[in-house]
Amino acid sequence: MKEKIERKDLLRYTLIRLLIITSILIAAFIIQYSTGTDFPLIFILGIIVFYGLSLVYFLLYLWGKLLVFQAYFQLIMDLILITWLVYISGGMTTSTYFLYIFAIIAASLVISEKATYLAAGLSAVLFGFLVDATYFGLIPYFHPDQAIKQDFGSVLFNLMLAWAVFFAVAFFMSSLSRSLRRARQELEKAQKELILRERLAEAGRVSATLAHEIRNPLAAISSAVQVLKSEYTGNGDVGRMMEIIVRESNRVSQLLEQFLDFSAPSKKMFSEIDLGMLLNETIEMLRSSGELDGEKVRIDGNYLFRRIVYYGNPNHFKQIFWNLVKNALKAMPEGGKLSLNFYNSRREGLKIVIADTGIGLSEKDKENLFVPFYSGFGEGRGLGLATVRKLVEDYEGKIQVNSEVGRGTEVIITLPLLNEKRTERE
Repeated sequence: MKEKIERKDLLRYTLIRLLIITSILIAAFIIQYSTGTDFPLIFILGIIVFYGLSLVYFLLYLWGKLLVFQAYFQLIMDLILITWLVYISGGMTTSTYFLYIFAIIAASLVISEKATYLAAGLSAVLFGFLVDATYFGLIPYFHPDQAIKQDFGSVLFNLMLAWAVFFAVAFFMSSLSRSLRRARQELEKAQKELILRERLAEAGRVSATLAHEIRNPLAAISSAVQVLKSEYTGNGDVGRMMEIIVRESNRVSQLLEQFLDFSAPSKKMFSEIDLGMLLNETIEMLRSSGELDGEKVRIDGNYLFRRIVYYGNPNHFKQIFWNLVKNALKAMPEGGKLSLNFYNSRREGLKIVIADTGIGLSEKDKENLFVPFYSGFGEGRGLGLATVRKLVEDYEGKIQVNSEVGRGTEVIITLPLLNEKRTERE
């Protein structure tokens, strides 16, 4: 899985580092003031280097590119500078090696689980190298007073203990950050769902207003024109104009009917229906209207020979099939393959799978798939899939959409198995 870092997390990483370094600097001054012990100038210079690098990190953050590289670069530089601070403060003879733990925690919270164990491993390697090099004389102690004679067993025990702490922190932080990331994803999903439901509610209010203000005058206009047309005997432009008025009135009336699906709750007038037959009727309607070109679009699936009986409102399923198949046809302007299948099991319920080999969905289209009035097709009204989702949820079902640009789209509707007794109780 490709690692992804949010800019706000990278900024938080920089700010937390500044807070920790400032705390260490303040603590150093307090200790120096209270004990009269002077800290090495190079220790203060190390802190200043941290501040300088933080400024560089902030400028890179403003640049806003290569965020993963920036995070790993900061992590590695932090580990190197921490090793330097541990060295000048006494190495194994002091407890400053706890600073490695902050780098491990930061890697877990900001980057990824892999980066957490990488930070723990690098901390173990760098600290182990420092301890061994100073113990065996490969690197002199920064200050002669720091050279305290210890037996090899004690050094090895302390080193193993530090390594154990590093990897224990990495393990627990990985588990914690994994849970935090999952919780954040669920929260973001819930927020999107809440926004979507608010838009659905707003669409319902708009629909009710439109229906009230337009439907009755439109019906009166259509009826009046039909009466005039029946009395008109000529064949000129007037007759054709009347036909246009009647046809467009019917189109607007159908649009209002779709709006009303948001404002009025679905009526659960259930009966036994054959879903395969309803889907076939929808296909025939699209053929007769000219929207389905049998020469360009090849249709297959088990919908014709597999009898799927379900308890529900036939008008609901006609609308579901109409919207989904129509969208699939729009996604295949040059033709393609349309698969229509039903799968029925006691464990998973009823699955309706409609798949096409069309243009697929972009990431933006996926995010706004069920948002009312958003359409991935230029001429669409953006109500089709919103209506489908509402109807599916009325049946306590779920809808899942799998799609890739250029590879088509698959819509899977999963419905619980209903029986006549259950629907009568409802």
